[in-house]
Parts: sequence; structure tokens; C-alpha cells
Amino acid sequence: MNDLRADAGAMQDAVDTLEEDIVFGRLHPRERLTEDDLIARFSLKRHVVRQVLAGLEAIGVVERKRNVGAVVRAFCAREVLELYALREVLECHAASLIAVPVPAARLAPLVAVQKQHDAAVAAGDARAVFRINQAFHRELFALADNAVLQQAIADYARRTHPIRFGTLAAAAYRERARQEHWAMIEALKRGDRDALVALCRRHLLPSRDAYLAAEQARGAA
Repeated sequence: MNDLRADAGAMQDAVDTLEEDIVFGRLHPRERLTEDDLIARFSLKRHVVRQVLAGLEAIGVVERKRNVGAVVRAFCAREVLELYALREVLECHAASLIAVPVPAARLAPLVAVQKQHDAAVAAGDARAVFRINQAFHRELFALADNAVLQQAIADYARRTHPIRFGTLAAAAYRERARQEHWAMIEALKRGDRDALVALCRRHLLPSRDAYLAAEQARGAA
């Protein structure tokens, strides 16, 4: 039983680390992930490494290709546009469901998370920014009181992680996201649903556009 727990913990640590490598561009779209390299890097057994790759495939950041193996997921322009269009529908709908103005007591957890986000941005800690940013959006969309919608938002946000490396690695984009988070909080306080929905829509654009620009540049090269 202890061995099973240890394997599960090591597997999740490896999944989280590789996910961050993809998010921050240390692993690039179409880059191959070999079992032998991962065994050496994480000191894992082969069956655990296979579970790691299956986990990464399940969350949509890795894909398996015949005669190639596992590679970091790459998206064509159409896929990027379709994914972000769906995220816009889900997130803007969730924002429209939030009963505004939100009482200060219910806003407190969101504000607390954003203060942590502020500190991570100020420190230039991209890894912490990434994880705390996820927590911010979980708290934000929890205010819609729709667990099924909240899970769908989280699932599709995670599927776009390989698309986001161009923005999370850049300090200017992290600062823009920080400011937009506070603007969302103010809209929730004021009861300005239209502003909140517009902010949620605009919040999605930088990572989408940066990935499309990078792919266009790569194609030209």
C-alpha cells in the first residue's frame, strides 16, 4: 500500500513538473518525450512513467503519435481559435450567472488569492504566478454556483496550457493579467456584470494571439 502511495505521489509530481515545463516553454510544441529520458530524469519505474504520459495525454498537453511516441501537443490556428471560442462561451456565461454585487465576505477568498498573485508577480516568480492564477479563476467562477460549469471551465483552461507559454514567461503579460484580476474584483463589488463579462472575454486574448503569432513566425522560418 505504501509503495502504491509513493508511486502515485511521484507520478503526480512528474505530471505537474512536465506540465509546467510545457507551460513555460521549456518543452516545445512537437517535442518528443521518451520513456527512457523520463525514467532517468525522475528516477521512476517504466510503468509509472507510462502513467505519467497517460496523465499528460488525459489533460490534453501531450499526444501520442504512431511511430513517434509521446510529443508535446501542438495546435493549428483553427484549433486555437476553436478552443478559445469555447472558453469564451463558458467563462463569459459563468460571469453572467454571478449574482452581483458580491458581498465582501464572499469576495474575501478571491481577494486573498489575488494578493498572493500580486506578490508572485512582484517577485517575478512565474511558477507561483501560474499556480495562483489557476486558484484565482477557480475562486472567481465558483461564484457562479454551478459546479458542472466550473469543472468544464477548468478542463478547457487546462487543455490550453501548451498555448500559454508565450504570455506566462513575459513579465508584461503577467502584470496585465494582475491588473485585469483587480478590475474583475472591482466589477464584482460594483455589481457591473457587463464590465465583468467584457473583462473575462478580453482576459483570454493575449495567450491566444501570442501563440498564433509564434506559430506564424515558426511557419515563416
